[in-house]
Amino acid sequence: MRALSLALLAGMAVTLSGCGKQQGANPEASAAATASPPAAAGPEAAPGITVSDAIVRLPAVPGNPGVAYLTVTQGAGAPRKIAAIHVDGVERAEIHESATKNGVTSMKAVREVPLEPGKSVQFAPGGYHVMLFGIGEALKAGGTAELTMTLDDGDKVSVAAKVEGLGGDDAMAGHDMKM
Repeated sequence: MRALSLALLAGMAVTLSGCGKQQGANPEASAAATASPPAAAGPEAAPGITVSDAIVRLPAVPGNPGVAYLTVTQGAGAPRKIAAIHVDGVERAEIHESATKNGVTSMKAVREVPLEPGKSVQFAPGGYHVMLFGIGEALKAGGTAELTMTLDDGDKVSVAAKVEGLGGDDAMAGHDMKM
């Protein structure tokens, strides 16, 4: 029995090591195979879910949090939930919701965002949004960042988000402001 167990473990090790070598043999091919589709093409891993208008807005003061906005639409099917959002080049992303009650606006983190068939959920100022903490230096106005949304069943949707400066104006990025 022990010899059979050792033989099975050895066979699994050889199989797994072969997978690792095959994947690492051509890193460019592996990266191309996992690259996210453009937002307009729609997701392949989450049928019926599309993400559009994805942007990352950088903070005015480096080191402060930034924010991401997007629109998520669900076609047909059972209701779903957005469980998490990740943005490449950011240490931590949290889904938040702003609400105004009795003239006072507050913001709180939310664990999930419900999706309904045939409807869209907009992540925008004054409502749902994604707070971005620990923004890396690689994210620059005028560039892009990969945004990956995870649904309640583990399906993922990735899109390229446009990176903007404060106020959505990246036209002045890199310009000298002499008067």
